[in-house]
Amino acid sequence: MADGAADGTVEPGLAAVAALDADLAGVLDRHGPPPPRDRPPGFATLFSIVVQQQVSLASARAIWARLEQGLGAMKPARILACDSAELCALGLSRPKARYALALAEAVDSGQLDLGGLAGLDDEQAIAALTAVTGIGRWTAEIYLLSALRRPDVWPAADLALMVAAQDLKGLPERPDATAMTALSQAWRPWRTFAARLLWHHYRHARGRETSL
Repeated sequence: MADGAADGTVEPGLAAVAALDADLAGVLDRHGPPPPRDRPPGFATLFSIVVQQQVSLASARAIWARLEQGLGAMKPARILACDSAELCALGLSRPKARYALALAEAVDSGQLDLGGLAGLDDEQAIAALTAVTGIGRWTAEIYLLSALRRPDVWPAADLALMVAAQDLKGLPERPDATAMTALSQAWRPWRTFAARLLWHHYRHARGRETSL
């Protein structure tokens, strides 16, 4: 996929955060707008983000392809028709098989109302998501950022963002999540777009793809 919109249009959020930070503006000037990477909201997207936890993007894609081939439609009922061993045979680790079943049960039972997240503020939505076994804050934040398209989400514990921030800001050491949160305050209320530009910088500087 080419970076940014086909006509080179810069989204208002990207322009707004670039106006707040010369280093982020430089990323936009050098590389153009980052690809949107929007995902449709719903169970399949959230499950795919769980699959991406703590594995490379290439590994996550390979596992997801096996799951799609073995399961067909990515729906809670289809997951619940499997046991842990069957999910592991399709490439999930034992913990992730457990997480998949917990997520499917939460959505199927109504414990987690994915449609209702739209009516919650960011922290309420994150709390609803992280109440499910296997969904941590990073997973919830990536879902809000990519599927719900919230403008001010900041995945402070994302390793690629940490590496990109250290490089772009010339920091003496890699910032931890606390330092990343402090760094991000200058970009409110557009931190989603700051994250996208930092991931964009990481891809070009390191020649490695990111999940967003």
